[in-house]
Amino acid sequence: MAVFYVVAGIMIAQAVTVAAHGWISEVTLDGQLFPGYNPTIAPWVPNQGTIAWPSWNTDTGPVYSSDLSHPDIICQKNATSADKIGTVAAGSVVLLKWTTWPESHHGPILAYLANCHGDCAAANKTELEWFKIAHLGQISLGAGGGLPGVWAADQLIENNGSWVVPIPATIKAGDYILRHEIIALHSAYDVGAAQFYPSCVNVRITGDGTESPRGVVGQQLYSATHPGVHYNIYNDELKPVYQMPGPPLLYEISHQS
Repeated sequence: MAVFYVVAGIMIAQAVTVAAHGWISEVTLDGQLFPGYNPTIAPWVPNQGTIAWPSWNTDTGPVYSSDLSHPDIICQKNATSADKIGTVAAGSVVLLKWTTWPESHHGPILAYLANCHGDCAAANKTELEWFKIAHLGQISLGAGGGLPGVWAADQLIENNGSWVVPIPATIKAGDYILRHEIIALHSAYDVGAAQFYPSCVNVRITGDGTESPRGVVGQQLYSATHPGVHYNIYNDELKPVYQMPGPPLLYEISHQS
């Protein structure tokens, strides 16, 4: 199916099913639907009026684990803060809808928050401190010998691209950035070849919570040699235990798919 956009009198055809990796097309906060940011039309429509951060991965490609110290790892390639924000209650959930995801791109899915300490539209992404609120890695082992198991990304596909992120009930009210990320491990047997797909959304969290966790700046979240980043998904006959990358999970909230 093709989606058509008219920009400055020019019609642009975008085949949404052709893009290799997809993007988050919808964000739902407390029942209110917001459009995501479509990077494939960024050169023609850079300001899409969304709460999702604009990014310039126009080919929907990744940030590789060889570039984990680059600012692109924070919210995707050349990402800039959105000028809008959506409201969500602490203790509720955020529903994210991906356009598509490749079956070969097995790997974990993670979620972080960072407090803007003010206007998120003016946030300096390299100074934001991220704390992890949710993650899901390998769900079951595969047969091995080249056959991978079931991962969070497979569950995303099974759910037709929908993913739920629970917002901690005890988090202090304020303006935050939600960072959602898929790590594709299909080529991660080589150092520097894991593929990171981060996306960021501005959210205003309401409620009576009091917790303000400290976090880690984005360029220090990961290491290319961490066993959860440099990992061979095809050797499950060895019964490996996958180690989730990134800082510790601060909130033990059951993932809802």
